[in-house]
Amino acid sequence: MSATPSPARPQDPEVRDRPTGADRARQVVVTLSEIACVLGTLVGIGIFGTRVEESSGGDLAADATLLAPAGPAFSIWSVIYLGLAAYTVWQWLPSRATDPRLRATGWLAAASMLLNAGWLLVTQQGWIWASVVVIVALVLVLGLLVDRLQRVPGRDGVADRVVVDGTFGLYLGWVAVATAANVAAALVSSGVPQEGRGAEWIGVVVVLVLAAVVAAVQARVGGRWAVAAASAWGLSWIAVGRALDEPSSMLVAGAATVAALLVVAATAVLRRRAQRPGTRQAPAGSRGA
Repeated sequence: MSATPSPARPQDPEVRDRPTGADRARQVVVTLSEIACVLGTLVGIGIFGTRVEESSGGDLAADATLLAPAGPAFSIWSVIYLGLAAYTVWQWLPSRATDPRLRATGWLAAASMLLNAGWLLVTQQGWIWASVVVIVALVLVLGLLVDRLQRVPGRDGVADRVVVDGTFGLYLGWVAVATAANVAAALVSSGVPQEGRGAEWIGVVVVLVLAAVVAAVQARVGGRWAVAAASAWGLSWIAVGRALDEPSSMLVAGAATVAALLVVAATAVLRRRAQRPGTRQAPAGSRGA
């Protein structure tokens, strides 16, 4: 009489690595959120609605405030959106369904996509201060997401670094700059003047504080080049906008240039410090792009 096979135990690798219902739910929600993000983007670029720079009475245009990046800066969204699409496909790969990093970040990634779409829809209505609330929530979600990438080791593969670390590093770095620009737009729309030397010095303080905040975030998430690159990109285009477009301010342009350099320098120092012998290292595979 043959023995009845014993049921697989939960600790067996075949069972442990099998996607759960929560994994499938996460994958579906991320996918639906990506679709919503794409639809929101089509609204924001004017296919289904008003272009962002023309919405909210023009308060978000590249020449609306002292902290508005010049128009070409926004091309970084194409890279970010491509990365989000790649992440959505990536999480469906059979080898990634139970990936600890995707489990740790999937719901936050979905939230970021929905907040992105929500911001675009809110600006369509001209609700400038509501857009500030949404973008602050977005930058906080992205900060938490990138922090989790630092805490949960990856597989140390190039694809993982590009699709996951690269995408959300760029996303966080750019939205950090966009948040400052959004707040400035809301203040100007509420009647806060931006003419005169006093307004220029406030702009200087804001870009330098922004650089300090990004550096502090970098210290927590391991000095990621993607975060630094996107932040420096945004700050550099603020400098270009103030040097070549209205409202003109060489003072703000110079400060934004210095802030961009400070972000890059701080990131280089943080990464070098982490590589010194005797320095506490991040878990293997967790130091992303």
